[in-house]
Amino acid sequence: MTTPARITAGPERTLLENTLDRGRAALVEKVRELPEEQSRRRLVASATTPIGLIKHAAAAERIWFQHYLAGLPEAECDGYATPGAGSFAVSDDETLSDVIAEFERASRRSATIVAPYDLAHTVHHPRAGIVSVRWIYLFLIAEYGRHTGHADILVEQINDPITA
Repeated sequence: MTTPARITAGPERTLLENTLDRGRAALVEKVRELPEEQSRRRLVASATTPIGLIKHAAAAERIWFQHYLAGLPEAECDGYATPGAGSFAVSDDETLSDVIAEFERASRRSATIVAPYDLAHTVHHPRAGIVSVRWIYLFLIAEYGRHTGHADILVEQINDPITA
């Protein structure tokens, strides 16, 4: 996943999709070069790890685009699609490269699913209520911004010889 060029003017959908794609790429780039064992380090009280952030992002793609927008039952999504702490869980046999590839596949599928929908198209979410495609884009842009910040802090801690 390479970072797309920044688009700063144009149709709203183009801006939203570009910003989301840039957020996806930024999250991956923060952790891509970590050694495997370092990507799994727990440096905070929660289960958050660099690799776990990518795994969680893949689940978020499936939750919002496959489950809610496309209406697939969670069991029919192409991977874990249940909200909560379980979305950060990475099995011992999954590598960082595997998890990044999973996120990239989920992101490509999201783009295919959302393409025919207008930004104003709405779906029901059990906690948020009625949400539009526009809102889903904005939510994920904010979500990936937060998680890229988390990844930045974790990678800084990993690379700091005092905490490494």
